[in-house]
Amino acid sequence: MAVPVSQMWTVASYVVSKKLKGDKHYPVVLMLEPLMRCNLACAGCGKIQYPGHVLKRDLTPAECFAAAEECGAPMVSIPGGEPLMHPQIAEIAMGLVARKKYVYLCTNGLLLKEKLDEFTPSKYFSFVVHMDGLREHHDFSVCREGTYDKAVAGIREALRRGFRVTTNTTLFDGAQPESVRQFFDAMMELGVEGMMLSPGYTYDKAPDQAHFLSKTKTRRLFREILSNRDERWRFNMSPLFLEYLMGKREYKCTPWGMPTYNIFGWQKPCYLLQDGYADSFAELIRETDWEQYGTESGNPKCANCMVHSGYEASAVNDTFGSLGGFLSTVRATLFDKYKDPDVMGGSPKQPGVGSAGSGRFVQISTGPNS
Repeated sequence: MAVPVSQMWTVASYVVSKKLKGDKHYPVVLMLEPLMRCNLACAGCGKIQYPGHVLKRDLTPAECFAAAEECGAPMVSIPGGEPLMHPQIAEIAMGLVARKKYVYLCTNGLLLKEKLDEFTPSKYFSFVVHMDGLREHHDFSVCREGTYDKAVAGIREALRRGFRVTTNTTLFDGAQPESVRQFFDAMMELGVEGMMLSPGYTYDKAPDQAHFLSKTKTRRLFREILSNRDERWRFNMSPLFLEYLMGKREYKCTPWGMPTYNIFGWQKPCYLLQDGYADSFAELIRETDWEQYGTESGNPKCANCMVHSGYEASAVNDTFGSLGGFLSTVRATLFDKYKDPDVMGGSPKQPGVGSAGSGRFVQISTGPNS
């Protein structure tokens, strides 16, 4: 199943309407965290390092619906923790679908197969399964053997039942481009709708601090992975954001594009940093000093961040903010092979010469980074 045209149109018309109104700080995706606990303890994750009394807390469905209405974003990503551990997660997800929000429920896949009966397939709803690579790499990354096979079994069953399914992959220092490309092949053969990618963010609380990528390494890695693409690969992301990861363009951070709401309130300034909380979305926008964040700000916490929660919204704004941005998106969609003889899979052709793509259009990703 392809990404619904209605979803692309909803996002496009929403962004254009905000720009016509002159709004600057508007959200595109709400990052809704209904709980912090998880059934894995990944070395690169900084989201579950909380005391027990915090990990026991849940957002109620009413709190989730109120946040979605207050925020107004057309898309809602539900990360965690592991959302499928929430006792009312189906009520939350299906309630947002009933409000015609495009919902991406992020999961590590361990509970996916057994929970499917609680959900109903819809063009408004998609499972996002966290997959960090092929079996050995993925199981090592999440610190538990057998997770890859269990996640794949859940994906297969979800697809069989007619659900939209995409994957989310976080890449760290030491990732092997050839292995990542083989992983892309495997996911396409599995039949997922598309793939999401992000470089790992340097969570202060993450147990493993040695394998986060610098900005320079990020661009080198993504250029090696995303050049000379296989025509089967489908990415559920803005093509301009992928070019940003490859070092082909620059963007300023727009952290308000994907605001986070969780058990503590509205998190300042973004999904990745915790510089306090606001009681309302309006307060978050009004009282956050946005100039203090992003790689261009000089904030050391942001120095190497290229994560989608700050920069993919910037790419979407570029697409609909000017004729040049729109034409760049069309070009990146139609000519998406990025032939480059200097990197893996290259041929003796001039760098930068693309070939006709498969007609995919702009899509903003929604998955978390953990």
